[in-house]
Amino acid sequence: MRTLKIHIIALLAFCFLGSAQQTPASKQQKTVAIVGATVHTGTGSVLENSLIIFDQGTLQYVGAMDQGKINSEMDVINARKQHVYPGFIIPNSTLGLIEIDAVRASDDDSEIGTWNPHIRSLIAYNTESKVVETMRPNGVLLAQITPRGGRISGTSSVVQLDAWNWEDAAIKVDDGIHMNWPSSFSRGRWWMGEDPGLKINTKYNGQVQELSTYFNNAKVHNAKENSGLNLPFEAMKGLFNGNQTLYIHVDDEKGIVDAVAFAKAQNLKKIVLVGAYEAYKQTAVLKEHDIPVLLRRIHTRPNKSDEDYDLPFKLAKILVDAGVTVALEASGDMERMNSRNLPFYAGTTVAYGLNREQALQLITLNAAKILGIDAQYGSLEVGKSATLFISEGDALDMRTNQLKHAFIDGRKISLESHQTKLWKRYSNKYKN
Repeated sequence: MRTLKIHIIALLAFCFLGSAQQTPASKQQKTVAIVGATVHTGTGSVLENSLIIFDQGTLQYVGAMDQGKINSEMDVINARKQHVYPGFIIPNSTLGLIEIDAVRASDDDSEIGTWNPHIRSLIAYNTESKVVETMRPNGVLLAQITPRGGRISGTSSVVQLDAWNWEDAAIKVDDGIHMNWPSSFSRGRWWMGEDPGLKINTKYNGQVQELSTYFNNAKVHNAKENSGLNLPFEAMKGLFNGNQTLYIHVDDEKGIVDAVAFAKAQNLKKIVLVGAYEAYKQTAVLKEHDIPVLLRRIHTRPNKSDEDYDLPFKLAKILVDAGVTVALEASGDMERMNSRNLPFYAGTTVAYGLNREQALQLITLNAAKILGIDAQYGSLEVGKSATLFISEGDALDMRTNQLKHAFIDGRKISLESHQTKLWKRYSNKYKN
């Protein structure tokens, strides 16, 4: 029996080691110079035959080759005929919170209950997730880790995707609280014999009033000096003093209008709409109040039969033309898996009206601005973090986005994953 136990322990250890993520990169030791590449800065500009120099994780020079200086002590990367991009950012993601849907112990994206502003997704983030490491070969290097469920789901945080633990991964801790706005309509419960079509949600006004009452109570609690311990209410303090953002998950037009009015009535300084499928109907309101949008996954079908078949594909173009700040997210079925397709969602917006640099901003600088990390990330500018990658071709095209190198805060990270290993394995099998 003792021998059997030893064998089982050894087998478990082997499985664990075999499934562990790539070892996170160490700090940058030498100055790096990338020469000759086409640089897409993320600000809308493109630099041909460029030079990028970074040291100790910070960009020192981004510009023309003939104006920068290279010396023999630098680690020089020849990137001629290749492209350099800022690291892509995926907002509103459950990366690292779920590993296997069918295994409850690996599913930690939601908490029981309705009102959970005090729940912190960051401490549940699994840096050794196999899913997380598959993001990096497509250039997705940063993510906003976001909880799900309830009326108020909890607090998100922004992480970089090459770390030993959640403390190392954190870039912006507890950046905002996520709230699910009540839907104006509901679907009939077909299993109860009801019509499965859409119908007016008769509980809508009551649900909105519940939200108002909850926020008012939280505001009163935080205004008192000795009001006792109430973790959910105290977790909302950042919403009222402007240190945190309220992310409102809402899709329908009435919900969008009511959510904006609610936020203004509560005097909330920072709000972002998430999903916002019908935001194109209220662009004037969003522009007037300077409210950005994290647009739902665009590779979906229209919600209604009388909508244009390509409406989801051109939503970004409509909002950008209206002057709304837009970034892309990938929520929906298998969202954490589909997060790696983020650059290709941006590429679709090019086919439907945006130019390539506008589309790039949807997953770089715009996302960084919305998440409040644009002082360090989202674009290639002197003084910012050296979080970038080199691709053989257009990073928004799945046919040509082949990464050669990637860096997070100047650290050269591994681009290997379980999937790249399988690709190499079976490429050799069928080579002949």
